[in-house]
Amino acid sequence: MPTTPPMPSEAVTDAPEKRSGPEAPAVPARSRGDIVLDWQAAAFASGPTGPDERERAEAGVHAAYAAAGLAAPERIVWVPSPAFGTVAAALIAGHGEELRQRLSKKTKRLSGYLEAASSLVDVNDAGASVREALRTDPWEQARGSASSELGPERWAQAWAQTGGRLWSQVDELVLRIREAIGGLPAANDHRNVARLRGATLDAILGQHDAPWLSLVESLGGLGTDGPPGTVLSGVAEVARVAGWWWPYERVVIVSERPVELHRDEPGRLHRGDGPALAYSDGFALHAWRGMPLPAGFIESLTDLSPARIDAESNAEQRRVMLEIYGYERYLAETGAKPVHRDETGVLWRIELEGDEPIVMVEVVNSTPEPDGSHRTYYLRVPPRTRTAREGVAWTFGMDESDYRPQKET
Repeated sequence: MPTTPPMPSEAVTDAPEKRSGPEAPAVPARSRGDIVLDWQAAAFASGPTGPDERERAEAGVHAAYAAAGLAAPERIVWVPSPAFGTVAAALIAGHGEELRQRLSKKTKRLSGYLEAASSLVDVNDAGASVREALRTDPWEQARGSASSELGPERWAQAWAQTGGRLWSQVDELVLRIREAIGGLPAANDHRNVARLRGATLDAILGQHDAPWLSLVESLGGLGTDGPPGTVLSGVAEVARVAGWWWPYERVVIVSERPVELHRDEPGRLHRGDGPALAYSDGFALHAWRGMPLPAGFIESLTDLSPARIDAESNAEQRRVMLEIYGYERYLAETGAKPVHRDETGVLWRIELEGDEPIVMVEVVNSTPEPDGSHRTYYLRVPPRTRTAREGVAWTFGMDESDYRPQKET
């Protein structure tokens, strides 16, 4: 996948791209919308990776190797998480001694991975990485051919209708996983942090390659005769049922998918009673509305109070505490004063040391509840907001001067 994905230049429709010419592949039978939905499901799939999924993934690996003209791998080794796979890849790259030299009581998970990976993979027998033949070269060929045929505008349209819809959420998840893997060594062990992060870049991302695979499929680039289509078809087959994988000449390391994945409505990692992303070996990410949190943080908030919130030095964690505690409750118990009020609502401002202020507009729902009461809402608005009307207007995407509703519903 390119480091910076092609971005759409304008809004587009959902019709599949029709490619002309005597040698153009057939127009896909499915709409781009259907293709994106399928790849979205694959990207965020979770649950046990069973025998059927493993068999299908291994068939995809063998198909990709064969299509690329490579000898079949002698072994396919399954690992429970991308963290485990990354450590195994780092061992194959010859970094075992450096990783072991800096182990401590604070790096127990890394110690466990090193021990387990050493017994599972013969680092001297894996051979060289063949990622370039399976991932880099076929993708570049497919992208070059399609972009040349379509031209810049239609290429941007194709991306906008497919991979562009998935890119931000999937890329954010990949970045979070890479950051967590980079956190396995001690925080000041910068060289080993870099070694592990580098090993994550040697992986084919499996299910997390969904954005660019959706684009390739929408352009008819999967299953076509000859490379790169047949290579990418094998890669896509793995992506539909497995996680990250590291291909070498004689050995392939394949990670299972997560056993749990929890997201909020906008698609951010989110869970209040456990890890938002979890693998079967315990590797996990904790988050609240996309904000990274240490394990056990939410569970530790049983005695939450305004004093504890104010004493929290970490600005991101303090924001989570405020949201869980409740803005209305915090305002009431701290005796906060409104900074502005008018007929649209009340503007509140919470100053936070070392962070930008939290500014909210308090509004009353004009539609009554079944019991006749009217519910009050607190809407976050930009810190620069100076009036309640400006804040309410912002929530509608309007300027303050343009917000003059005749009737609210």
